[in-house]
Amino acid sequence: MRLAGGFGLAQGHGRLEESFLRRIDDLSAEARLLLLLAAADPVGDSFLLRRAAAHLGLGPEAGDPLHAAGLLQIGSRVVFRHTLVRSAVYGAASSANRRRVHAALAEATSREADPDRHAWHRAYATAGTDETVAAELAAASDRAQARGGLAAAAAFLERAAELTADPGLRADRELAAARAKYRAGAPDAAAALLAGADMGPADELRGAMISLLRGQMAFASATRSAEAPGLLVDTAHRLESLDPALARQTYLEAFAGAVFVGRLATDTGLAEVATAALKTSAEGVPGPQDLLLDGLARLYTDGFEAGTDLIHRALAGFRQGVVAQDAIHLVYVVSHAAHTVWDDEAWQDLTMRHLRNARAAGALAGLPFILYQRLALHLHQGEIAQAAALIDEVDAIGVATGDVQPPIATLAVAAWQGREETVSAVLSEVTDTLTERGQGAVLTAMHMFGAVLHNGLGRYAEAQAAAERATAYQLEAGFADWALVELVDAAARNGDRVAAERAFARLAARTGPSGTDWGLGVEARSRALITEGAAAEPHYLEAIERLGRCRAASMLARTHLVYGEWLRRAGRNGDARDQLRMAYDKFSSFGAEAYAERAGRELAATGAPIQARVVAAPTELTPQERQIARRARDGQSNTEIGAELFLSSRTVEWHLRKVFTKLAISNRRELRTVLRD
Repeated sequence: MRLAGGFGLAQGHGRLEESFLRRIDDLSAEARLLLLLAAADPVGDSFLLRRAAAHLGLGPEAGDPLHAAGLLQIGSRVVFRHTLVRSAVYGAASSANRRRVHAALAEATSREADPDRHAWHRAYATAGTDETVAAELAAASDRAQARGGLAAAAAFLERAAELTADPGLRADRELAAARAKYRAGAPDAAAALLAGADMGPADELRGAMISLLRGQMAFASATRSAEAPGLLVDTAHRLESLDPALARQTYLEAFAGAVFVGRLATDTGLAEVATAALKTSAEGVPGPQDLLLDGLARLYTDGFEAGTDLIHRALAGFRQGVVAQDAIHLVYVVSHAAHTVWDDEAWQDLTMRHLRNARAAGALAGLPFILYQRLALHLHQGEIAQAAALIDEVDAIGVATGDVQPPIATLAVAAWQGREETVSAVLSEVTDTLTERGQGAVLTAMHMFGAVLHNGLGRYAEAQAAAERATAYQLEAGFADWALVELVDAAARNGDRVAAERAFARLAARTGPSGTDWGLGVEARSRALITEGAAAEPHYLEAIERLGRCRAASMLARTHLVYGEWLRRAGRNGDARDQLRMAYDKFSSFGAEAYAERAGRELAATGAPIQARVVAAPTELTPQERQIARRARDGQSNTEIGAELFLSSRTVEWHLRKVFTKLAISNRRELRTVLRD
């Protein structure tokens, strides 16, 4: 209800509500009616409550018992002692009494000044169907979506559908409500509404739109990602004769699904989506979405040389235009395209804009994808603390939507922090889960971050093995390309020249067409690593110059490191100290402990003194983490903790992993030492 701006019905939570109801039973009929009136409208406006109470013949004295019982305070605002009082009162009331209080609230609410709330209360004061009221709610939904209130829009549309008598119009409104519910992060409610829409009269376009939403929901689902590309390609085929522009957008969404599934695709993967998309063409002047679709289709069929320029043009168009609310769900494929063509300026700009819009709209279904992209971007920019700060938001959205993700964000941050135990534990835990869910791109990223960890630790054989796993699927791009960088680095240091040169050839075919400082800087760095003798130095210098002009702070620091190591081995200790000192200072400021230690060892080998570093204190625990940690310290099980805090035991376990990481411990027993009363 909070996300819906108050437009929603209170939901119950069991035994605690029962205790409130027992106290409410002792109240007078007038006090109970006033309490129900307050529960029916959570805006907290005491003037509205008093006007509505007057319509019911309730005077100010009706609130005295509620205040005495500690249930409700009516001052400048209406405040419940506990949010569960609202749900308990509303849930226990009869339908007749609910309609009665909603009617009073509708009478007390100005149709001109607050049309949405007036329509809402009028709708719940109505028994049966009423097209006039349903139309008012549909209009309120349009206004809510225009101002970015997805959850409120979904609530309006759901009730509008219930009040609609015409079967076809009812199905249309159920479909619209399902779409809003899905985007607002309520997949179960969306599925129920979609089932209702599917039972409406036969309509070819509506049927295709239902199929489209099912494909979108599969893409965002924790368990059905592998189904999404096939569902979306089939839907795009259906739409080609009905709405060609929407068909092409659906192919673009199919690309998002295929990218996400990656190596784990079954019947429909990147090649199949690209082949199908190439058979269509834009009508008129192609817009950014058309350019992106054509660019991705060319890239995945004919290679980077064929598709990169189209993608750059698409990204420029996206950056110049206003991001529509309906385009938020495309953020995954747009972000993927940006870092696939090594354009970190577009990546930064578009993900930031999408993040603001998604947060403002309450678009929870797409928000995790944006947050993961932002997290990766922070790591790219050497902002490990900022990346770690997003982990809590990712987890909170998972709890809110019932789709808790594996701790992959924790693994990514831990890899850059050099926390080997955390990375190993999470990777072993999530591998089977990601495989079962069909999230191949995430699995690729996890192996890539494993290579980052081991390269930082100087364990090049293990880094090479992880990078080879990450680059095993030839069509994957994006984070798979980052893994090629890790593979060149690890194989070169591991003495496997053949593997290093093979990885470099794949990498250069992808970075060369980019024309960006990031892409060409990474290419120059990798070329230096496989070049023997003095000929390597110009490539190191080019890499440093190019990477210094873009956002690749982490890769720039690593380039200073490998160049410094090369200089030291060439006997140029003075020059090496300068490069290694820069690397050491940058890694220390990032919080990249393993890389800082590696740079420190190399710096010491040049004879330079190492100043003692001030290691930052562990990240402070969030309030929820403190609650969980204290209960775990006191011997409560995950199930017991979850029952008290309304969390699943799996969510409790993931929070504990973050607690262990932040406190630099490895098990529950150590909580007794680090957490004292």
